[in-house]
Amino acid sequence: MLSVRIISPLNAIRHSFEKSTDPKDPLKWIVYLLILLFVLAFTRFQMSSWMQAAVFTGSISIAFLLLFGLSRVLMWTVKRLIPSSSSYLWRQGFANLYRPNNQTLMLTISIGLSTAFICTLFFVQGILIKRVTISSAANQANMILFDIQNEQKEAIATLTRDFKLPVMNQVPVITVRIEKINGKTALQDTAGDSRRAFQGELRITFQDTLTSAEKVIKGVWQGKAKPEEKVYVSLEEGYARNIHVGVGDSIVFNVQGLLVPTIVGSLREVNWARMQTNFRVVFPTGVLEDAPQFHVLMTRITSNNVSANYQSAVVRKFPNVSVIDLGLILKTLDELLSKISFVIQFMAAFSMATGWIVLISAVLTSRGQRLRESVLLRTLGASRKQILAITTIEYLFLGAFSAGAGIILALGGSWLLAVFSFDTSFTPSLLPVLLLFVLICFLVVLTGVLSSRKVLNTPPLAVLNA
Repeated sequence: MLSVRIISPLNAIRHSFEKSTDPKDPLKWIVYLLILLFVLAFTRFQMSSWMQAAVFTGSISIAFLLLFGLSRVLMWTVKRLIPSSSSYLWRQGFANLYRPNNQTLMLTISIGLSTAFICTLFFVQGILIKRVTISSAANQANMILFDIQNEQKEAIATLTRDFKLPVMNQVPVITVRIEKINGKTALQDTAGDSRRAFQGELRITFQDTLTSAEKVIKGVWQGKAKPEEKVYVSLEEGYARNIHVGVGDSIVFNVQGLLVPTIVGSLREVNWARMQTNFRVVFPTGVLEDAPQFHVLMTRITSNNVSANYQSAVVRKFPNVSVIDLGLILKTLDELLSKISFVIQFMAAFSMATGWIVLISAVLTSRGQRLRESVLLRTLGASRKQILAITTIEYLFLGAFSAGAGIILALGGSWLLAVFSFDTSFTPSLLPVLLLFVLICFLVVLTGVLSSRKVLNTPPLAVLNA
């Protein structure tokens, strides 16, 4: 509506056949800025920090600009690269993408953003369900026993096997503190690079082999310490990065008052989604066997009756041992995710409905222009079938291009969310994406054809008389 203020009567008369060159209106940019600030402020109320709100708003803005640029590239490409040897119906259908009063820009942005939003919701739903599925898989433990003392270790393992349950993991846990890093204590670390490493206690373990959830990404893993030689420990990569430590650096651990000098021998990548004991620091065997420690045992139980009987037996014979039934937690989490999935599907349907309304509005906006073009084509001898084919070609190509661009944006955005927010891998399911692509193309073509029924059914003489 702002453009109405600066349109002269002569430009209004010539607008149907002559492209007007309106002067730049600074008030438009102020309105655009206010819209952007509103989105930023609204997002801030839904998120925990301004940084997250700014990232979300920036992502939407980048997607908008990319779709805007792609629509311009599409019009330029179609105008110059469609061969003149193509049939008239194809050339006319593609020409509608760059003709005056075309809908390419509006539909590319609206359909592309709707598709990107729907696909992103679908991908995020898959990421969440995948994480819970991995954690609750048949080969994952669902019950943890901890605070097991050394003299109880074998007895509890035997009790577990008596109930026909597997001992999936049984590891020692030692409480330590970091005393020095590269010869500096907390007071001597004036730069503060590793200060957080001296805060609090660490729960570590010792083992001679890595688990299936661990992978060395730098250095060399040494599972057994040799007598009278340096002790090489392995650190989780994220923890090492946080305390500014790398391979070859020295760390002195305080193990219940005993100082143990070590060298960082390797960095590990740990899959924290695996339902098993994972540690930020792992010692080799042959160093901490005599240190004060407790043990953790993990098993898997398949029925509620066995779970109740097993827990009763553990509490009766070993009252100091704590038991956590992860099956109940995962069941509750699964119910919560089912509700989240419903909300995601509802939002996807709402987004599709909104995009469909925008699509219908764009088609109806240009109905007058299409009516005049239809009259011209039919006056020149074109049949209804040919005009219908031209309309179908235009909307099919427009829907395919917009949906494809939206899916590519969703793939990129979902990959960023999976890696940097959910800290997991991203492997999208291509079949649902393909079905969504076909569905969007069908809806775009169907909407375009149905909205153009008046164009097809109006006699040329009626328009000319009007």
